[in-house]
Amino acid sequence: MDHLVYPLPPTARWWSRETTAIVTGANKGIGFEVVKKLLELGLTVVLTARNAKNGSLAADSLRRAGFQNVQFYCLDVSEPSSIAAFVSWFRHNFGVLDILVNNAAVSFNAVGDNSIREPETIIKTNFYGAKLLTEALLPLFRRSVSASRILNISSRLGSLNKLRNPSVRQTLESEELTNEQIDATVTQFLEDVSNGTWEKQGWPENWSDYAVSKMALNAYSRVLARRYNGKKLSVNCFCPGFTRTSMTGGQGTHTAEDVAATIATLVLLPPEKLTSGKFFMFLEQKKIISRL
Repeated sequence: MDHLVYPLPPTARWWSRETTAIVTGANKGIGFEVVKKLLELGLTVVLTARNAKNGSLAADSLRRAGFQNVQFYCLDVSEPSSIAAFVSWFRHNFGVLDILVNNAAVSFNAVGDNSIREPETIIKTNFYGAKLLTEALLPLFRRSVSASRILNISSRLGSLNKLRNPSVRQTLESEELTNEQIDATVTQFLEDVSNGTWEKQGWPENWSDYAVSKMALNAYSRVLARRYNGKKLSVNCFCPGFTRTSMTGGQGTHTAEDVAATIATLVLLPPEKLTSGKFFMFLEQKKIISRL
């Protein structure tokens, strides 16, 4: 495992006010704090949220705090038409993109609750939403010397060691994994849930639908990193750990501000230290651990 220590050294600054980042699901929690941190570091940031009122209030609060380089756009990543409208707006207003933080996600379980309630919605938002938005934005990434960066906010719940189905695990571990195989895996999970056989089929036991959505996101990130290897586009995943947010009912071992500082470190790494195709995990000791 590699260790990257926070904070960024002052000499590592490669970005400017012209460097543009998009953060999804950013009206509160981790997403909001990431936007704020990137603004503090001098970038231009597009804050997106599916609720227009909440997103506007979040952006307004940042402007009142002195950050004028933030814009808001209402984006529901679970709706392809919303993604299309957003990408069209972004292309017209910005033209190029440097950083994408796919943070938007949903879960319908409380901590310790492992029931499956709306698996289609979770998969559609957490996996397909991030994937469809990323694919739509790919032509807009700036391919400069500094390299563009995609960071998908994921979870260790989506680690392959949570799978008890050897066949599915073998498929997702393959170096030749394809997007079609990932989609087929997700479809199989939803069918097993519909048939009531998901437990027997060896899917993750904890937060199963959320875990599978993040498992698919991790797999897609690996495939995308391989696809853009050597093409000045970095793709990584990051697990924020047990963070105090609305998704955890305010429970957790650390704050969204702590996580945002770590995310900023990852997406602003100097080009010579930039990795791709890796999964990073937050540690309270102000370090980041990465693994393939």
